[in-house]
Parts: sequence; structure tokens; C-alpha cells
Amino acid sequence: MYREPFNTEFKELVGKVAALLKPMIETIDRFGLKTRFLRKHKVDADRFFKWLSRREYRSETASRCKQRLEKNRETLFTFLDHDDVPWNNNNAEHAVKAFALLRRSFGGHSTEKGIKEYLILLSVCQSCKYMGVDFLDFLRSGENDIRTFAESRHGRRRRPAVYVPTALSGEESARN
Repeated sequence: MYREPFNTEFKELVGKVAALLKPMIETIDRFGLKTRFLRKHKVDADRFFKWLSRREYRSETASRCKQRLEKNRETLFTFLDHDDVPWNNNNAEHAVKAFALLRRSFGGHSTEKGIKEYLILLSVCQSCKYMGVDFLDFLRSGENDIRTFAESRHGRRRRPAVYVPTALSGEESARN
């Protein structure tokens, strides 16, 4: 819209998409990513795509946007059909950022084996981050399942490690 501020077709299309998404996001903010609450928005999505299919655009920008929306129709609103599927790709973009930074620092000089091992560690690190678990603590624990480790950490109280001296009996103190 910034490049074409007078493109009324594109403004109309963007306005319709915004009007479609706004109640969905409000539902997510109120109830979370639960299918039973989001299911009601499928009717609105279907209505939007019916409207879109009848619409003909003359401007190239609006036409391309229409094609892209129609092409991705089946996957665009996946979050309406499944619990805990984010409505945006912020998590994916954030997860990929760490790999992009590594690739930039290596300057393209890495082996396939090294990349695979790094991606495994990155995946574990991101999973730990999303579950509120310290990555280094998880690695040190020797546990293989992050969820089990997280539950064991959250299930018991954390007590600060305190040194408590024990009283030595007469024989033990004589030896020391």
C-alpha cells in the first residue's frame, strides 16, 4: 500500500483480509489457539474466498495478491483446524534466525555433517526456550525428553543449595 497509495483495489482487498483476521486474533487473544473457539471463523474464511473468487482485479498488485491468497487457501487458515498452531509464522522466523546468523559467521564454509549436528542442537535449544527450560541444564541432566525434564523441574520445589555442617561425634572430631 505504501508503494501504491492510490490503488483502491488493493486497499479494498487488504481491508477485507484485515476484517477477516481481526475477529480471529481477538478470539486467540481471549481463548488461545483452541480449535473449539476458532472453528466458528471457518464460515467467515469460506465466505471471504467466495467473495475473492468472484472479484476481478485490473491492478497487477491486487491481482497477484488474489492469486497468492487463492493458491494458499488450503494452508492459510490451518490454525482454525488444529489446536496450538500459531496464526502467524513468527515462531518459525525466530527459530530460523539463529541458523542464518551461524551461516553468516561461517561464511559458507561448513560440512553437511556439521550443519546437521548444529541443526539438532538448535532444535533442542529452541524447544528448551519455548518450554522455559535452561538449555545447559537440560544438556547436563542427561535426560532425553525435554518435556519430562521440564515437568520434573516444575513439579518439585527448587531449594537453594545450602551447606549444612553436620555435628561430628567425639571419635570423628578426634580423627580430624
